[in-house]
Amino acid sequence: MPPSKKFQRDHIINATYEVVKNEGLQVVNARRIAKELNSSVQPIYLNFSTMEELKNAVIEKIYHTYIGYMRQGANEEKAYQGMGMAYIRFARDYPNFFKILFMTESNLSPDCFIQNDDMGNDVLQTGQIFSGLSLEEQKKFHLKVWVFTHGIATLAATSTVNFTDEEIKELLGSTVREMLMGFKIERKQGEK
Repeated sequence: MPPSKKFQRDHIINATYEVVKNEGLQVVNARRIAKELNSSVQPIYLNFSTMEELKNAVIEKIYHTYIGYMRQGANEEKAYQGMGMAYIRFARDYPNFFKILFMTESNLSPDCFIQNDDMGNDVLQTGQIFSGLSLEEQKKFHLKVWVFTHGIATLAATSTVNFTDEEIKELLGSTVREMLMGFKIERKQGEK
């Protein structure tokens, strides 16, 4: 009977997750993870065919962390604003994770980027409830809101500006209201 594995797959994923959280994805290699595990590289290659497979498993775990933040934001009284706040909090709390998910080259169109998963669709539906816009109008409006929100999140993730939660809430709230008023004025002018 072969000996049992000392390090299970989840243990290696969790160790790599911690390394990425603190140091970024660029430092992930078999030796660095083995050092974190206080072992040789052998357990890594017993559990993962390639380092790319391990990185993909860690990115999936990172994505689940992000989804947890977004779901929490969706449960706030002002869900659309809550989701924007959650996006920014995720960037501030996990800058390396945010950079992996949202600051790497993807070459997606704006529509695909915003609607690349169920969470993107949830944000659009929540936004429609807030704005009273049609789905097509909400997509256009949300792109503008997302660009603004992503800017704040990027400033937070790169420690360029240290906003408080209250400052973020005020920026998001007032800017989104102003954008919505402008969007509705443009729509009325287009109907004339």
